[in-house]
Amino acid sequence: MSPKVTLKAVAAQAGVSYQTVSKVLNGQLQVSPETHQRILEAAQSLGYRPNQIARNMRAGRSFMIGYSWVQTSPDQVNHILDQFLSSMVREAEAAGYHLLPFPFHEGEEQVDAYRELIATRRVDGFVLTSVDYNDPRIHFLLERGFPFVAFGRSNPELDFPWVDVDGAAGTRQAVEYLLARGHRRIAALAWPESSRVGNDRLEGYFQAMQAAGVSLCPHCLLRGEGTFEVGREMTLRLLDLPAGERPTALIALNDTMAIGAMYAARERGLEVGRDLVVIGFDDAPMVQYLYPPLTSIRQPIAQAGRKCVEMLVTLLEGKPLGERHVLLAPRLILRASA
Repeated sequence: MSPKVTLKAVAAQAGVSYQTVSKVLNGQLQVSPETHQRILEAAQSLGYRPNQIARNMRAGRSFMIGYSWVQTSPDQVNHILDQFLSSMVREAEAAGYHLLPFPFHEGEEQVDAYRELIATRRVDGFVLTSVDYNDPRIHFLLERGFPFVAFGRSNPELDFPWVDVDGAAGTRQAVEYLLARGHRRIAALAWPESSRVGNDRLEGYFQAMQAAGVSLCPHCLLRGEGTFEVGREMTLRLLDLPAGERPTALIALNDTMAIGAMYAARERGLEVGRDLVVIGFDDAPMVQYLYPPLTSIRQPIAQAGRKCVEMLVTLLEGKPLGERHVLLAPRLILRASA
């Protein structure tokens, strides 16, 4: 095993003091371009690697960003999470940080992990996801004054930096498209009323129907968990209504429910896109390969991940945020299901 290259060895080869090498490599000292280049070349040729732990201790920082998420079941793949996580990792690495993932716990227990990571100084800040009403993490971090950026909003009275996708704008686009094509009985497969994200998305459905002066059919709003089976069961109930009450189109608040709806339509012998129009939300990569391909509302999820980390790094570097609240616009992607 080769001996560890020291700052003094780099300094000797570059012809400067080891203090100068240390300060230049840590960005704490400006020297002439020639000297700077000589130090970098010496460090590279000798294979110098800084002691990151000692460096972090001197700086009083870990250069780690904490992140937890609600895990999906082992038999499911969450492509949206993959995109979000990948974009955060790339943005953090470019800024000299790394992500520290940890398990998400429901209820008050979720705060315990945040408290422990802060007390042990293992992270400099957090990116929060799965944000909901009265989120205990938001209250805890605001009280502690600890840096964080949330992907998602919470109670209107809570002021904190967040990035979010305008779910209402997405469903409004979809319903306006359906109305323009002559649909009037438009169903919504929604989430429980306790879901903040679900309520945001459903708001666009109400806005578009009201603006068009179209009354909501009494059986066309169904709520349940966002699973394939729930989407299927809801749609079967809708398709069993009398012909004059049966919806001609439906929008689901995620793609998984929409896929369940398509499956139910085929069970009833209907052709999706002709007999029943179906629109999802998220535009997961696989939906373009369904039969028929699923029309869906695409979230700019990679942009959201990058922006969360960019804003958090800005806070950690002690710089003012240009924007504390960033609302990103989704886009309706038309395919054969609509």
